[in-house]
Amino acid sequence: MGLEVGENKNDGIITFELKGRLDSNTSNDFEERLISSIQNGESKIILDFENLEYISSAGLRVLLKAARELKGGDGKLILCALKDYIREVFDLSGFVSFLPIYATKDECIASF
Repeated sequence: MGLEVGENKNDGIITFELKGRLDSNTSNDFEERLISSIQNGESKIILDFENLEYISSAGLRVLLKAARELKGGDGKLILCALKDYIREVFDLSGFVSFLPIYATKDECIASF
């Protein structure tokens, strides 16, 4: 199984909906898409992980790169709807210290 990425923009907030696996096979394409949107001026980004089944260190690296890319401006990268076992990866890796995580997309939108 690969990775499907849905994308929509509403009120200046871009949401990427990930379905499948964010791993070494799929991370490069997603990284290009995510970094490209940041370089094109997107600064309010939600990653909806409701249908994400797996994330590897390669996937985490993409998120780290995007967070660093946004750090120069006042941009924000927020995650939502993580399955418990994926949330555990973020807890163990320390990513929760710099990536806000919310239960729902509505909570993400409200946090901007």
